[in-house]
Formats: sequence, structure tokens, C-alpha cells
Amino acid sequence: MKQNKLRLLIVDDEEASRYGMRRALTTFGYSVSEADSAEAARILIKQQEPDLMLLDVNLPGISGLDLLKELQDAQTPNESGNSQTSAAENGSGPLVIIITAHGSERMAVEAVKSGAYDYLSKPFELDDLRMRVSNAAETVALRRENVSLRRRIEVETSGRGALIGNSAGMQRVRAMIEKVAETDATVLVRGESGTGKELVAREVHERNSVRSKGPFVAVNCAALPSELIESELFGHEKGAFTGAAGRRQGKFEQANGGTLFLDEIGDMSSNVQAKLLRALEERRIERLGGNESIPVDVRIVSATHRPLEQEIAAGNFRADLFYRLRVVTIDIPPLRERREDIPELAGTFTHAAAERYNLPLRQVGQSALRKLLEYDWPGNVRELKNTIDRAAIMAEGESCARRICRTRSRLDWDWM
Repeated sequence: MKQNKLRLLIVDDEEASRYGMRRALTTFGYSVSEADSAEAARILIKQQEPDLMLLDVNLPGISGLDLLKELQDAQTPNESGNSQTSAAENGSGPLVIIITAHGSERMAVEAVKSGAYDYLSKPFELDDLRMRVSNAAETVALRRENVSLRRRIEVETSGRGALIGNSAGMQRVRAMIEKVAETDATVLVRGESGTGKELVAREVHERNSVRSKGPFVAVNCAALPSELIESELFGHEKGAFTGAAGRRQGKFEQANGGTLFLDEIGDMSSNVQAKLLRALEERRIERLGGNESIPVDVRIVSATHRPLEQEIAAGNFRADLFYRLRVVTIDIPPLRERREDIPELAGTFTHAAAERYNLPLRQVGQSALRKLLEYDWPGNVRELKNTIDRAAIMAEGESCARRICRTRSRLDWDWM
């Protein structure tokens, strides 16, 4: 998107109510617009493409629920496969928080089932409003990140698919993805760091999958401290721990209807492993500090560079969770075992670097290509991509003999 500020539309026929919500939310830096009817809201939706709507059910003329249904129908792909409304670059329309009168909770629950993101019942506390809008803002940010990554993948692959290469190893990976994508089976992706495990997970999510229209939510289990991973996955209630100022949805809830990708699952603590196993078995979660059992409809794709069988033998990983996660296993070969893919990868990354950094398009010279083929690439595809990026930035002139020296590997090569 051209800007990262959340665009918010308040749709309520009560001026005092709109004023109170606007005043409470603009202090947080949100860009807030107002409409007093569904008809006025339609115009602003087309003009401003809001990220989030606070939509009152009781409106003059067309009700809020009718407008919600219109938005849901508009997000259904048309015959060409494209969404009728773009809602900025997120491609899936604004999130909607339904606002109902006191005693209309059943109506609100039905609205959520019909596609609303959340609901509020009047009268509500402003802190509750801010918390729910904050949760929605996180989901919007996640959508933007997914779209941004998807666009980068499209550039890098030049329309040839996210998984580049025609080696026997990559053909096996593609065949496994084709078999498993249409099912709802849990998938364990194994491979060294830098081989593209998240790309494989995204292909499983997007390739002929019934969940492809749902969110893809990624969590790096190795990047979070053990005391935070549980809150990250399952969410928390206000006051659940020091600093928990409000309710927060976890990644399970954010991924509802889609895929939850658990990267580096082998680094997860034993306590969280037990709770993850329970969530997989019961398809329900509980937020930290809460007693509510929340149903979740999520497909789990996990990944690891660790030999989990050895981790089980060492007592670091639960065997029952391992068998739950590896209904289907996809093994990605390291780059040194599929060197025949290096020329295509190098060419693709060269085009992508020129596009990303607005540089002249150059070709990889034959002497450089020989060096690329001879090197073992301990960092795998990620290391190759970073090397190409660095060389593209450092190269001088459209035809040059700019030599790049990598101290550790002594990889010297020319751009031609």
C-alpha cells in the first residue's frame, strides 16, 4: 500500500456515537472517515477503500447486515478469478466490526459467522473499542505482509512458479505438493536452513487448496522466547500477565479458515508442545488467562531443519506431536544436491534484483556461472539469492568486469 496508516470507516446514524468513536481512535493515528447510512458508506468504500469498518446494524434504509452481505458478495471472485473489490492492496475487502444494540448478541454472532471480523454491543467501553480495533489492525498488517511477499515471489519467479528448478529432487517436491494440497492433512516440511521451506508451505496453502482464499499465517518458533510463544499462538486476555493491557488474538485465531505455518517447530518448548498437541486433537484453543474454549478451523504446516527423530530420542520433542505433524512429509534437497537448478535460479534472481533495486538488467557470465556451480552453498538458495543481490548492486556499468570476492568461500566472479 502507499501508506501504512489504517484507514477506518465508521458507519452509524447517531452523530454523537460517531464523534465518540472518532475521538477515541484518531489519537492512535488511524485515518477515520464517517458515514451516516449504508448509501453514504458505499460511496466512501469506493473512494477510500477502507481497511476496517465499524458498522452499526441499525441504519436508516439498508441495514448494516445487508451492507455486510453486499461486501461479502463483492469479495466473491468473478468469472476471471479476480475479486470485484480490491480494498487497497489486500485483495479481500475491509474487515468489519459489527455494532449492535444491547441484547442483540445473537444477531452479532450470526454476523460474525457471515463474515464479520468481530462485534461490539452498545453501550461499550472505549478501551474495548480500541482493543478490538488494535486486533483488527494487526490482521490488516498481516494481510499487507502476505500480499507484499506474494508480489515479491511473483517477481522473483517471473511467472514460473515459486519453486524454481527441474531437478529430480524438485520434481519430487512438486509432486508431493500436488498430492497433499487438495487434502486437509497436516504437513511437515524438512530441509536445511535456506532451502525454501516457507515457499513450500505457501505452495501447499495456495495450490488447488480449499483454504487458498483463507489467511496464511507464519510463526517462527525459534525467533520467539519460550515465555512469549504461547501467547503468540493462542492469544491472551487482559491481565493474563504483566503488560497484557487488553485481549489479543493469537495466530490460531488469525489463521482461522486458512493455514498456520509453524517454522522451526523443533525449537518449541515442551510446555507449548503439549498445548499445541491438544489444540490439534480438539481443534479448540484457550487464550492465556481465559476460560473460553474457542473453536478453530486451521490447517497446520510445520517445518524444521532439525532431525526430530533424534530430538525425540534426546527427550526434547514429543513423539505423539511428531506423529500428529508428519501425516505427510516433504523433504527439500539442499542446493548442493541439485546443482543443475543453479543456472535457472541465478537467472531468476538476477531479473528480480534488477526489478527490486531499479538496476540495469545484466547476465551472469560463464566464468561466474562456473564458480556458482562449483560452490557448495551451505546457506542454500537463500545464500545464492543474497550473493546475486550483492553482485547486482556492486556491479558497475552495463557491461563490466566488477569482481566480487567473498572471503570465506573465495567466490570471485564477473558480471558480463
